[in-house]
Amino acid sequence: MRVLFVCIHNACRSQMSEALFNRMANGQAFSAGSEPAAQIDPKTVEVMKEAGIDLSGKVPHSTEYYRGQKFDYVITMGCGDACPFVAAKHRIDWQIPDPKGKPIEEYRKVRDMIGAKIKGLMVEMEKTESV
Repeated sequence: MRVLFVCIHNACRSQMSEALFNRMANGQAFSAGSEPAAQIDPKTVEVMKEAGIDLSGKVPHSTEYYRGQKFDYVITMGCGDACPFVAAKHRIDWQIPDPKGKPIEEYRKVRDMIGAKIKGLMVEMEKTESV
């Protein structure tokens, strides 16, 4: 399964989602933003390191970076109209708050929320594959 996680800056939520999905699920995850930041948020790098995932070498990408590629799922992070349409078999919007500029504990909450959402997504994917 190919999954693209999309948020606005590709500096927090979508990067966390890509990394967690790639660790937890049997598939390929990617991430992008409609207005990519220059770098990943340092607090994102820190809370993912706490979870045993190193994001220090990752860079934000635009959704344009993936133009023409095929995805089974596109998951948006509650960015509404700021998230451009990317073609996929399945589209899901996760209403996940952006922790940018908040205390590090908010980043941890978002990381854990994303982990729980990915577990649910894996169950949905199993059902979809078995149909």
